[in-house]
Amino acid sequence: MPAGLYFVAGASFIGAFILIWLILTALELVLPMFLPGPKSVWLEFVRQIREGILLQDTGASLYRITLGWLVSTLLALPIGILMGNFRFFEGLFEPFIDLVRYMPAVAFVPLTILWTGVGDGQKILILFIGTFFQEVLMIMDNVKGVPREMIEVSSTFGLSRWEILYHVILRYALPGIWDTFRITLGWAWTYLVVAELVAANVGLGYRIMRAQRFLQTESIILGILIIGLLGLFTDMAFKAAYKRMFRWMDRKG
Repeated sequence: MPAGLYFVAGASFIGAFILIWLILTALELVLPMFLPGPKSVWLEFVRQIREGILLQDTGASLYRITLGWLVSTLLALPIGILMGNFRFFEGLFEPFIDLVRYMPAVAFVPLTILWTGVGDGQKILILFIGTFFQEVLMIMDNVKGVPREMIEVSSTFGLSRWEILYHVILRYALPGIWDTFRITLGWAWTYLVVAELVAANVGLGYRIMRAQRFLQTESIILGILIIGLLGLFTDMAFKAAYKRMFRWMDRKG
């Protein structure tokens, strides 16, 4: 598909969504308390920009997201590689990881407060819990996806197990691992509201929860849109980096 048509299709769908929103609110088919119009959301955006609220919230949330995801990735990457390449490490880690990954991150909020207090450490820990246990299994699957024939051929050339891991397995799996980074960063954004649920006084998730208590629907929608846009920008950045780093990959097969 031509690049121009690709972007036009995406923009058209978003435009249609906004048009439906305008019609519903302009004709008052939905009460403003439940769905304010785009103008109300825009005025709330201007107010938060003018008062510095939005920049402060965005900065705090970006800091927490970045640190939580980086800690998760720095641990998930070596563990996932070892699990994907060595049966011993898979047997060692996978039962525990499978157990924890089905536990909802929100259930850990009281415990994380007891363990780390109510500062940024608690919020980063929630983001870590919500991301790490899925990410490590995805990286393991990326490594396991390397064709067995490539490993066997490399072995016949006298490469050691660790040389095969570095020169063959990692290079083949790296595009998939990069996509895993992109996907799990998106998951981290979805856990932001959970991370800022309790004992926060700044952040996009905090602002959404505060607006809920006062029925400030336009502020809720604005916060959701800002999180969505930030997530979209990070996703696009990862995709652009993918195309530059892995030019040989034909993603359409």
